[in-house]
Formats: sequence, structure tokens, C-alpha cells
Amino acid sequence: MRRTTALRTALSALLLLGTWTAAGALPASAADTPARSTEAPASPALLSAMQRDLGLTRDEAEARLAAEKTATAVERKARSAAGSAYGGSWFDAGRGELTVAVTRAARADAVRATGATVRLVRYDARQLDAAKKRLDALSAPAGVGSWHVDPKANKVVVNVVAGHRDDNDVRAFLARAREAGPVAVRQTPGAPRTFAAGTVGGDPYYTGNVRCSIGFSVHGGFVTAGHCGSPSAAVYGWDRSYIGNFQGSSFPGNDYAWVNVGSGWWTVPVVLGWGTVPDRLVRGSAEAPVGASVCRSGSTTHWHCGTVLAKNETVNYSQGAVHQMTKTSVCAQPGDSGGSFISGDQAQGVTSGGWGNCSSGGETWHQPVNEILNRYGLRLHTA
Repeated sequence: MRRTTALRTALSALLLLGTWTAAGALPASAADTPARSTEAPASPALLSAMQRDLGLTRDEAEARLAAEKTATAVERKARSAAGSAYGGSWFDAGRGELTVAVTRAARADAVRATGATVRLVRYDARQLDAAKKRLDALSAPAGVGSWHVDPKANKVVVNVVAGHRDDNDVRAFLARAREAGPVAVRQTPGAPRTFAAGTVGGDPYYTGNVRCSIGFSVHGGFVTAGHCGSPSAAVYGWDRSYIGNFQGSSFPGNDYAWVNVGSGWWTVPVVLGWGTVPDRLVRGSAEAPVGASVCRSGSTTHWHCGTVLAKNETVNYSQGAVHQMTKTSVCAQPGDSGGSFISGDQAQGVTSGGWGNCSSGGETWHQPVNEILNRYGLRLHTA
């Protein structure tokens, strides 16, 4: 998981840097016939991404970047030449040209003189923007994915999620949308969603300079170890985006806490298998007996298993005693704190501490999950 995250981050950085290299050095103004560029060529990362995702050769990718750069310069001039007749513009990748929509033929020659192709349309950009603004004021149902001004269609396009076109609430929205202005309806394969990760058991989170692991998703958040953070402390996910805050935390005496989830994150009833085993669905929290097998998922040492050795054990940490703990033969290391203990598909508890490591072995304690749920009045998110 960490390698995957690092790879995602590295690729994102390379692509961003590549985009900046190709487009960020664009001069403030450009001649109608640009002089030969003295800039460095586009980065290999950007060209490689274009070849992979757009199906281009390297030469085609370089030619497209050059054409897009020219179109960016032409668009500013063409918009000025069109004046109030401007209806929007778009880049035609097949021809490598900018097309500009205008509502009055009298402005066409002036726009063509900038190097753009012209298309006559009915609605200008201000009319289309006003229509979209009227749609923005409506309350859209879940079956409507998005809407935007499409200058090529010369309409406001409403994207409806596949299979929802005939929903009553979608039909009602579309009827109101058509009253707002020129509208076209298109189908989109899926509903939009954010791309922050769900709160998955075993995944890392960060608070201050501490990294711990998610225990189990509950409705509204997740449970974890109390020693990982104090009440109100901010929590950030594996990608360092904000998740929420510690809503309750107890340590020593106990070692449990819960964090609320928001800001584009959501909860899922899953514990990471880290490629060792398939990710595990959580279906309940029936407590396994002493001697039963149990496994642990954490952000440092990932997936390890052992047996339940004892229950209701008091652990005497240097910070103070913690009561009602369950002892296991499963190893753990720093950063695994708070992570999931699971037996089959039943949640057992959150990792507290232990001794040893996953090279030489050791023992680890967990705080039983049912005690945490009862203490804070939480409901486990189950499959």
C-alpha cells in the first residue's frame, strides 16, 4: 500500500512538473507566426503520459503540445475580436486548430484574422452562462451527475447517470432545466464521487508527528487507539488530506478513541489484507475465545496472525495501567497502533501495544472493539 501510494504521488508530481514545463513558460503575448521556440522540450514524463493515455506517438504528442500552445495564444485574440458575439471556443485535436463560436456573421472575418476557425451559433457565452447559473440554483437529484456549458453544442449539457433518465425526480429536474435555457441531455456511465480513500482498517493516518493505523469503520467515523491522539486533534489520511478530528480519546486506563469522518472521506466495512490475503469484509464483532486464531492489520507491518492468549488483562505501560485488554501472540511494531484485530470476519479490537517485533516475534494487546462501541455509543459499519 505504501509503495502504491508513493508511486501515485511520484507520478502526480512528474505529471504536474511536465505540464508546467510544457505550458507554464508560455509568453505573455505571441506573434501571429511564432518564432522558433528556445524553450526546453516537454518533459519525458508528460510525453510518455500522453502517448499512453491518448494513443499518440511521441512526434504526435509534441505536435499536439505545440498546436495547443498556439491555440491558447489565438484564443485571447479571437475572443477580443468577437466581442459580445463570442459564443465560446474549443480546440480541435484532429485538425490542431482552435474553433470559435460567434453569434453574428459580421464578426467572423475579424475572428478568422486571428488564426481561428469560425462557427456561427445562436447563443452567446453570456446567455449560456446565465442559463447554467439558473441550473446551479436548482436542487439536483442523485441521478444527475453534472452540468456544464458546451460551446460546441451551444447549449448547457446535463449529464444524467446511466439508468436514471426515467427517474421521476430526474425528469422533473430536466423539465425545470429546460425552462432555464437551452439544454442538451447526455448519459454518463457512473455517478461522480470524490477520490479520497475510504477509511479502511489497517490503513495509516497522521496526527501531529504521529502515524497510527485505522481500526474499524463505524457509522460516522472510525475507532482506533487512544494513545494516538487527544480529543479535538486533527487527523489526516494516507494521502495527507484532512479526514476529521478525535471526538473522544482515553489513555491510560483505557486505550481507545474514535475519529469523525468527513471532507470527502467515507467509511467502509473493510480491513486491508495488504496483498497477503484478500481484503476482509467486516460482518460483526462476535468475540473470539482464548485459543482462537486472530489476525492483525497495520500500516507498518501489514498483515500478521496468531492466537488469543488471554482476556481482561491489565497492561502496565510506562504512562500508566490499561485494563481489560486482550493478549495475543501476534507481532506488531510502532505505527501499527490502532490497527485492526479480526477473527474471520468478526472485528475483535484495536492494537494497543506489546513487546518484540515482527522479525523476532512477540506479543501484542488489543482493546476490545465492543467496549469502544459501548463507551461512545457507536455502531460498527458492517458488510
